[in-house]
Amino acid sequence: MVNKKYLLLAGLCFAFASQPVFAQESQTQPDGANAQWAGRDMTYRGQNYDVMDSSYIPKSRMDQHRKFMNHQYFFPAKPRNMWEIGVGAGLYNVLGDVPSLMLWQGGGYGFNVHVRKAWGYVISTRLDYSYGVGKGLQWQESTNYRWNPAWNGDPRAPHEAYNYAGNPTNSPVDPVFYNYKMTSHQLNLDLMASTNNIRFHKARTGMSVYGFVGIGGIAYNTRVNAANGTEKYDFAAIVGNTPQIYENRNEIRKELKAHMDKTYESAAETEAGRRRKALGSPGTIGVRTLVFTPSLGVGMAFRVSKRVNISIEDRLSFPNDEDLLDGQRWAEQVSGSPIQTQNNDDINYFSVGLNFNLGNKKKNVEPLYWLNPLDYAYSELNSPRHMLLPEPVLPDADGDGITDQFDKCPGTPAGVAVDSHGCPMDTDGDGVPDFRDKQLITPTECQPVDADGVGKCPCPEGCGTAAPACGNIGSGACTFDNNSSRIRPTMQVQLATLAAQMQANPTCKVVITGAGNGSKLQQQRSWDRVNAIIEYMSEKHGIDRNRFIFQYGQPGDANTVMYRSAMSGEEGPANVAPPFPNLRRD
Repeated sequence: MVNKKYLLLAGLCFAFASQPVFAQESQTQPDGANAQWAGRDMTYRGQNYDVMDSSYIPKSRMDQHRKFMNHQYFFPAKPRNMWEIGVGAGLYNVLGDVPSLMLWQGGGYGFNVHVRKAWGYVISTRLDYSYGVGKGLQWQESTNYRWNPAWNGDPRAPHEAYNYAGNPTNSPVDPVFYNYKMTSHQLNLDLMASTNNIRFHKARTGMSVYGFVGIGGIAYNTRVNAANGTEKYDFAAIVGNTPQIYENRNEIRKELKAHMDKTYESAAETEAGRRRKALGSPGTIGVRTLVFTPSLGVGMAFRVSKRVNISIEDRLSFPNDEDLLDGQRWAEQVSGSPIQTQNNDDINYFSVGLNFNLGNKKKNVEPLYWLNPLDYAYSELNSPRHMLLPEPVLPDADGDGITDQFDKCPGTPAGVAVDSHGCPMDTDGDGVPDFRDKQLITPTECQPVDADGVGKCPCPEGCGTAAPACGNIGSGACTFDNNSSRIRPTMQVQLATLAAQMQANPTCKVVITGAGNGSKLQQQRSWDRVNAIIEYMSEKHGIDRNRFIFQYGQPGDANTVMYRSAMSGEEGPANVAPPFPNLRRD
């Protein structure tokens, strides 16, 4: 039966241990463009408060909060936190000379209430009151009870005295079985330390592990069941003259409890009732003995919600120089043996508690032993919200003031003025950038211009018109494929006709004009196509290159190169350096 009880208790502990699964905060970061901001909100929700919210800061720490907000102090102020109150119940046992009875054996039990306050993330204090009932029953008979008033006929005992070993009357010795019922009131002031709320790899924990030391006092009263009314028990008749016939101690206890009442009518021995009073012995309150009692213990609490948690705790109390909690001063090994030891008695209280956090949640956070002080630091490192950050430095390879991410004309020469897209300024829009334009303001009617940005204005009205000197050479346009400078078969037919006309007019020149000035890449591609036509005419048809005037980067369709006969007196270069050779195609 005892084993089943232990299994039940272990199962209850396992159920409590599974509680953190339900106590975790949701920390799933959302996807999408708002993930960064949502992650910040999630982090501060996990911390249960926003460190920049002054409503959680008491007046005494408001100066620190202001300095923190103004970046004059690195650390945020500590917030107000809730009080915890709790109730509990459990197993109460005296560790003394008489073996204690467990709860399922009809033995000890206890109740407690407490109030607790956190002063930091680790340290808290607690005021705890407990009421306990401890019971014990020896399974070995004893005869050495000469100084115990519950058995030896003390005038306060309501029954006839038992005959102890060494009785001067030489009467037959009465064996007895030590037993007791001790009731106590204990008050403790505990200093507690939480051990696992500071987490390096998780925002918070659903389980708090803590240890504590306490100082306090216990007022107790111990009584003995030594008689049935006014008649003493005949223990020899109850268990026989040889208790060894029983298979185990539990059978002896069972037999004893079956024949004994539950009155506990006799007062046990106390320090105040000794035959001589020792210096510094405990005081009394009525029928109770008052003893200074330090204690220590460990516990675990499982977070159910922001307001509720369940705890499992074990406290070991050490009443000062006290050996009479169980009503027996001497420990004996077997019946009739001499005095063996005199050890102080202790108290063990194992309890399960239900605890509540009290306070306005808009002004108080949870008790600090539930919060992780690193949560703010990690969240600020991951998604800065209050951190002072240096000015961003963006790459600008050509140093024109436009970052590479937005620069549509990379490689601009140093010192050249550019527009908002990083391209050289072209004030008159003639396709020649200002830093190469020898005629900075070319009227629209004088465009297109040559490679130096110089235009040829039309003849004023009334000046007459001169017939073209080379009117036998026709005009035309060659259309290239996108991104290509290859002479296609259809263009080869056009250029063959042009070659025949130029051979028929050996003194005439032809202007080859390439369009495309929207970007550096278009200008270079325009140059490539004009150069390809001139080279084709020179190599394929033997036309002298100097008979061509080279123009590129003009307004118009970027895939088109036009040709026409040069006007009388019109001159221009036959060879032009590529504007952006680093963008030339192989």
